Amino acid sequence: MLILAIESSCDETAAAISRDGREILADVVYSQADMHAEYGGVVPEIASRKHIEKVSLVVERALKQAGLQASDLDAVAATCAPGLIGALLVGANFGKAAALALGKPFIPVHHIRGHIAANYIAFPELEPPFTALVASGGHTVIIDVETYTDMRVIGTTRDDAAGEAFDKTARILGLEYPGGAAIDRLSKQGDPKKYKLPRAQVQDSPYDFSFSGVKTAAVNLVHNARQKGEDISVPDLAAAISNAVAEAIAPRVVAAALENGRKTVVAAGGVAANSTLRAALQDLCNKNGLKLCLPPLKLCGDNGSMIAAQAYYEFMAGNTSDSAQNCYATMPAEEKLHLWDL
Repeated sequence: MLILAIESSCDETAAAISRDGREILADVVYSQADMHAEYGGVVPEIASRKHIEKVSLVVERALKQAGLQASDLDAVAATCAPGLIGALLVGANFGKAAALALGKPFIPVHHIRGHIAANYIAFPELEPPFTALVASGGHTVIIDVETYTDMRVIGTTRDDAAGEAFDKTARILGLEYPGGAAIDRLSKQGDPKKYKLPRAQVQDSPYDFSFSGVKTAAVNLVHNARQKGEDISVPDLAAAISNAVAEAIAPRVVAAALENGRKTVVAAGGVAANSTLRAALQDLCNKNGLKLCLPPLKLCGDNGSMIAAQAYYEFMAGNTSDSAQNCYATMPAEEKLHLWDL
């Protein structure tokens, strides 16, 4: 089954074509990172306008890369939640129009489910059930993946996501955007014990996260040092915040897997590219006899391949929609998109 998938939830305009979910025939991504770097973060209106300019181009290039005609497709999919609402609407409306014009089914895909599905591409042998961590600039969530389309959120952030802590720390340090990659690179040269940053616990919710405290502590540390005319070791602070995030996430993910009797842990999302977090997850999984799936870095960020992969399983489960499908800025990963309007 050939599926064209479009991803436009934030600042990447992406299109990919999959065969039966696991085989990627084409993957095209147009990144807006350089454009938003001037502002230190994504500007939603600019992102939406750029998606409008590029969506048809990335789809054309994906078809060419796969050596296919639009008529060869069996279905069209697009990310419909969560994300920047204007950005989502561009990709989803293009996808719905294409499906309608071709007389093919339209498959709405949840962005977080897509991140999880990136592991199906990287690990062809991977099958549910397993425990998944999705960590990015906007999300930090632990999910019990029971089947390809039945999921249960075990823990989530109560405030900021882990990626937000990285990005805000990078901004106050004057590092380039996106901040997560810069923090990771510099952390390898630093001492994580040089600066003390908090680790928050959410009372009565052992698997929930809170990263606003560590973000604020890092920002205040820099402000206080500058007011006193003191120097800040950028590599040391980068190492400290990477370590704080990893120590907040890895133990919770492994504990959730053990409590639910899962033998496999998968990581996904942009923050899953952080080397400190990857090492912490690997160490704890090894100690507890769990298999860990860490996707390659190119599949950690937003891309069309992950949406195409999940779209196949949504289609097989009958989770299709039509041109009336709406988009949503927020939505729990366990919800079924095609039923949300009913």
